Amino acid sequence: MKIHRFKNVENLREEICRTPLEQYILVSFTDREIHLEKHAVRRLRQVAEDTDVSMVYAWYREINADGSLLDHPLIQYTPGSVRDDFDFGAFVLLNAADVLTATEDFSEDDSDYMDGGWYALRLRLSQGRFFQMIPEYLYTVERVDYRKSGEKQHDYVDPRNIHYQAEMEDALYQHLFEIDALAPTEKIQLTFHESQLPGGVRASVVIPVRNRVDTVGDAVKSALSQITDFEFNVIVVDNASTDGTRQLLENIHDPRLHLICLDGSEHLGIGGCWNEAVLCDKCGFFAIQLDSDDIYASEHTLQIMVDKFYEGGYAAVIGSYFMTDFNLHPIPPGLIDHREWTDENGANNALRINGFGAPRGYVRDVVREILFPNVSYGEDYAMCLRLSRNYRIGRIFDGIYYCRRWTGNSDASLSVEKVNEHNAYKDFVRTNELIARIHSNERNSSGIPTGEGNTGNESSSV
Repeated sequence: MKIHRFKNVENLREEICRTPLEQYILVSFTDREIHLEKHAVRRLRQVAEDTDVSMVYAWYREINADGSLLDHPLIQYTPGSVRDDFDFGAFVLLNAADVLTATEDFSEDDSDYMDGGWYALRLRLSQGRFFQMIPEYLYTVERVDYRKSGEKQHDYVDPRNIHYQAEMEDALYQHLFEIDALAPTEKIQLTFHESQLPGGVRASVVIPVRNRVDTVGDAVKSALSQITDFEFNVIVVDNASTDGTRQLLENIHDPRLHLICLDGSEHLGIGGCWNEAVLCDKCGFFAIQLDSDDIYASEHTLQIMVDKFYEGGYAAVIGSYFMTDFNLHPIPPGLIDHREWTDENGANNALRINGFGAPRGYVRDVVREILFPNVSYGEDYAMCLRLSRNYRIGRIFDGIYYCRRWTGNSDASLSVEKVNEHNAYKDFVRTNELIARIHSNERNSSGIPTGEGNTGNESSSV
């Protein structure tokens, strides 16, 4: 069975029509030579026939430059696996009839996408059908990308990819429209009443930390040096640090600094630490994020964030950040501003990308109703995605935050297995959100009250 190189959807249809008796077609996305294991194609066909799915893909191995092999397991595709960088490996087995059906109404524009229309095609194939992953190593390809995980994670917001990203956004919007999963266009606009501010504190900078003795002092100093026309405090949640972090924090004598000390028995991730902060009686009306190894870009960042809340009645405000090394020297891709976000389609496109940006700020009382998932990866994405369904999200496109990359970053050099774990979790979050939006839209169309945010452009007081 020949492996066809995928050029575009139009070419794929032509290949299928040339071999009308073939039920399946092997399609590759790479020019790298593929070395199939013995009986690999038979195994792929067997699984496809047994499960009657539209696509089958399998684990593989990569050949390093020194000749050694690296196992490359993959994850199962789910309804929420709608990000355009989902890893299927070097090739897939497609059901030919399903491809022809899915592409009957494809336009030339779809085939002219920079990826040849592959993203639009696989989204269409997933509608009402399933993809099956075989957790067996069925082939080997040359390894070409030796970057560490921390160097790859911002590819999707690299300014050089702006036209590609716009095409992928169009493809996802069409998919969400077809499955009735678009977010409501009308959002709740909040009005703020501050009569119950804790001690007059309007905002709190929240810093979860565990074993960051080399950086957390810089973060706290940056937070305490903010200049505002309102009162604020800094809440640091020390999650059972053992490297001297807690002692360093205890030696910072400033009445605005509040330290929540955990002993580890709580089994909290970063999300759980955030819940500790926003639920405590010291938390201000707005909770603003600062990671323990990052700093604000100026002494006015906090003021800029809080002012934005009032500008639009937002439930969350998200800024833009500069990628730097440990010493604040700029590193690629530079400014991460998420200009792909629009008020009209941002909540939909957010399902495709892997993050919302930084710094992130939230209305305390809204977060208290939802709470963060108790995980240490994707907790911020889960919260922002949930809020974007019903609430207005404010964006600041100027750089107001320094995201420092260094060897101590928790995501600097992850194994393939750990990257898969992270991706699988965010796909779960997306799946959950997709289902919630579909159900919300179904209730809306039937006239059934749907709760917060789904009854029009209303105003809510907090």
